[in-house]
Amino acid sequence: MMNYLKIFVAILMCFAMGAFAQSNVIILATGGTIAGAGAQSTNSASYQAAKVPVDQLLLGVPELNRVAKVRGEQVFQKASESLTDEDIVLLAKRVSALAKRSDVDGIVITHGTDTLEETCLFLSITVHTDKPVVCVASMRPSTAMSADGPLNLLSAVTVAADRQSRAKGALIVMNDEILSARDTSKMMNIKPNAFISPWGALGMVLEGKTYYFRTLAKRFGKHSEFNIDEISTLPDVRVIYGHGNAKSDLYYAAAQAGAKAIIHAGTGNGSVAGAVTPTLLELRSKGMQIVRSSHVNAGGFVLRNAEANDDQNGWVVAHDFNPQKARILTALALTKTSDPKEIQRIFWEY
Repeated sequence: MMNYLKIFVAILMCFAMGAFAQSNVIILATGGTIAGAGAQSTNSASYQAAKVPVDQLLLGVPELNRVAKVRGEQVFQKASESLTDEDIVLLAKRVSALAKRSDVDGIVITHGTDTLEETCLFLSITVHTDKPVVCVASMRPSTAMSADGPLNLLSAVTVAADRQSRAKGALIVMNDEILSARDTSKMMNIKPNAFISPWGALGMVLEGKTYYFRTLAKRFGKHSEFNIDEISTLPDVRVIYGHGNAKSDLYYAAAQAGAKAIIHAGTGNGSVAGAVTPTLLELRSKGMQIVRSSHVNAGGFVLRNAEANDDQNGWVVAHDFNPQKARILTALALTKTSDPKEIQRIFWEY
């Protein structure tokens, strides 16, 4: 009898210490393909995004309840190409507010793939928390014969519920991989392994377990100088694509529309065409920030003072940030400074 009593007391103590407690994970839904629907089960590329509400999305993956205590919240219901800077600021503020709560252990954001990398980078740099913030999406709608959304969502919640995932910056979980939001981009638009980092995955999630192999060496989260609680709006930053036979009219149009910076998505090492160079020099002399990026798909790496005299021109290079990520970081940098040397420091450190 005494032994049974000891066992009972031990069980009660375990419950009191949380040994059997599940993590509390909030799923913030924003729409996208993961909430999309097609007319037929064979439609994996032609469908309508952002049709399935979060409650229905969660009901489709009952296994989530075995991993964590999950509840959903519908923040937006949009295809991600239609999200604005105002939207991502609002989302980040909601993530920040939830991360401060003691009854929240991790946060998952369901999102469309088209701008997932931009939103998740923004969250990684501006939300000051060590709690896991995990972005997840799918390449096929929920109605497709081989939908990847349910497993991606389960994997994302698994990662968010795991204490190993703390203090790693915002993460992207898709196709069994745990990827850093900083350097992961959509490289393909029709395959489930669409998201790739040129520097490799941080880890894997397989059969309900997370496995980490590396960490991020750049600034994020609590180590960032950018805090979403102090940000209300973002400066207007435009991306203009470099190509053969380039002209200057789009750069002038961006300046006339009120842009504070232009990301030049150049060829190769962020090269600027001879016909465009005088225009960028003129705009810089008038206070416009010029950031040289590269539109090389597999990972452009722009070297300073190569292809252009950045020191003399007062230009910034985007390091290994692609144009769309460079836009996000430049907008954040402009909330702090208009000094191109300081903006360059930010690109090196983040």
